[in-house]
Amino acid sequence: MNLSIVIPAHNEERRIGKTLEAYGEFYKEKFKDKVEILVILNGCSDNTLGVVSNFSKKYKIIKYYNYPEKIGKGGAIIEGFKKAKGDLIGFVDADMATSPESFYDLVEKIGDYDGIIASRWVKGAIITKKQQASRLIASRVFNFLVGMLFDMNYRDTQCGAKLFKKQAIESIKDELGIAKYTLDVDILYRLKLKGYRVVEIPTVWHDQEQSKLVLKNTVFNMFFSIIRIRLQYSRFKFILNAYDKMWRFYFGK
Repeated sequence: MNLSIVIPAHNEERRIGKTLEAYGEFYKEKFKDKVEILVILNGCSDNTLGVVSNFSKKYKIIKYYNYPEKIGKGGAIIEGFKKAKGDLIGFVDADMATSPESFYDLVEKIGDYDGIIASRWVKGAIITKKQQASRLIASRVFNFLVGMLFDMNYRDTQCGAKLFKKQAIESIKDELGIAKYTLDVDILYRLKLKGYRVVEIPTVWHDQEQSKLVLKNTVFNMFFSIIRIRLQYSRFKFILNAYDKMWRFYFGK
């Protein structure tokens, strides 16, 4: 079975080399020529492109696509989905919070499910370093809101390691894009509406000190993003459409 792993990257020159070394070495042995690691660079202003280019020469399974304009993490993942050729298609963060061994756990356990997601908040999960209280609280509140608004029982929609079967991704990839910060929720909810089965399993998580998430700058954006998704799937969708038309009229976007 062929495997595609998408890694979104924005200004990751200091962290992505370690990730590509570990993933390149691990998966070239596990899958030989039946794996591709797709690095999607978006709006990088540092030397991420140079670092990724060098690793693509060392590991032939690593491919990269450079988008000079910033398309966001969600946009990068969507582009990765469109380029992926594997029977299994997944994504993982560039900071190696999820080791290649932990991601392979998803491959082994997907079984008859249409998708499988790693979770930091189910029984059996291991977090190797204690998270800041503010980040922990924000994560738990966010997932509570997701469960309440979308009637999904996942404990951790935002863990950056997920894997899906090609048929499931093919059915939704052209519909994605309405959520700037919460693509994960959009993916899971669209799959739920189409009747696909996605299971959540515990993972080993290595929290990264140099995480780029600035809580005060993203928490409200994430909140309004999930509200936007919920409106998109409700009878009040006209409110969202009216807002978008007004925004384009005044700002031309």
